[in-house]
Amino acid sequence: MNAQDVPDREQVRAWVERVATFLSEEWGLAPITGRILGWLMVCDPPEQTAGDIAEAIGASRASLTTNIQLLTSLKLVRRMRKSGERNVYYQIEDDAWSKVIRRKLAAFATFDGLVAEGLELGWTDEAQTRRIRSARASVAALTQVLDQARSLVRKQPWHEGPVAG
Repeated sequence: MNAQDVPDREQVRAWVERVATFLSEEWGLAPITGRILGWLMVCDPPEQTAGDIAEAIGASRASLTTNIQLLTSLKLVRRMRKSGERNVYYQIEDDAWSKVIRRKLAAFATFDGLVAEGLELGWTDEAQTRRIRSARASVAALTQVLDQARSLVRKQPWHEGPVAG
């Protein structure tokens, strides 16, 4: 691998920051949590010590502790040791994003159940159920799109194994 095969370090840091901003705005994660995930997606080697991560994202090691614990408890990041070494290393799980997607889909399924319960409360006024039915229709539309996407993915030559959901 030569220097042309690797992006400029500042470009990588800027990209990691954009990942952090996205995860903060869209999922409510602390920016440092997003930086950790962004960095672990692209770092080489893929396993990093807390010190490696802190240096790469410009954070103190102390500020990493809680966020790395969160990511390991969510099973998005794996904690490990290398044989014969005392250092603890962290690596993003290969299926981290599948886990995130499965959790989001499970949450929509749970919400759909709650919405269905809301419709069974015995409303007599059509206007009172309109917003509930709208929520139910939105979840149904999402389910339909996901079913179509699963079908398309399964037909791809690069597809291996089950599709999340």
